[in-house]
Amino acid sequence: MGGMEFNKIFAAILVAGIVAMFGGFVAKQLVHPVESEEFAFKIEAAEASEGGAAAKPAGPDPILALIATADVGKGEKIAKACAACHTFTKGGPAGVGPNLWGVLGGPKDHMQGYAYSGALLEVGGKTWTYAELNKFLWKPKAYAAATKMSFAGVKKPEERAALLAWLRTQADSPKPLPAEADIAAENAELAPPAATEAAPAATDAAAPVEGAAPAAVDAAAPATAEKPAAH
Repeated sequence: MGGMEFNKIFAAILVAGIVAMFGGFVAKQLVHPVESEEFAFKIEAAEASEGGAAAKPAGPDPILALIATADVGKGEKIAKACAACHTFTKGGPAGVGPNLWGVLGGPKDHMQGYAYSGALLEVGGKTWTYAELNKFLWKPKAYAAATKMSFAGVKKPEERAALLAWLRTQADSPKPLPAEADIAAENAELAPPAATEAAPAATDAAAPVEGAAPAAVDAAAPATAEKPAAH
């Protein structure tokens, strides 16, 4: 074998080796891409706004002050939606739910013989007051999670007030309207807190800005005050 042929064979082997190495490197890059060090999408918990307080959970508005002037006729119409499960006449039978004659001001388990769940007696006392019925009618499951009543609730304050005004008439002796003390107690419990964050802002606005000229003080100075010499 001549030297020229040997050099050709050696060169062919060298080139083949280089091609194989390069091909392996390319294949590795294609088959095994570099993994990201972190997920492309992060799921982060929402944070409260800086300096803000947690929002008050949703709940019923106070309505006791509305009952005295509420539309009783409107309350009767609203009650028709309840007639699928309840009766309202004196001595009426139970349906899916108990008869509701005399329910306002009566015990929560007022109908004898009805199989109550007992969940209502564990919340807000044992009597259906105006205030307790307001909270219950807004969303029964929020009032007592284990209650058998699956009704979604009456969300509009004026409609709950009208319904309670009508329920008040469904009794041998209608209960007295809510007293001022009852109304005040309900407002203290259910009314949203006053916006207290505006007060500091107003105070800050009234505070003098550092480095600013006291224009208001100068304007109030007596006209005979000596004018400072210019520098």
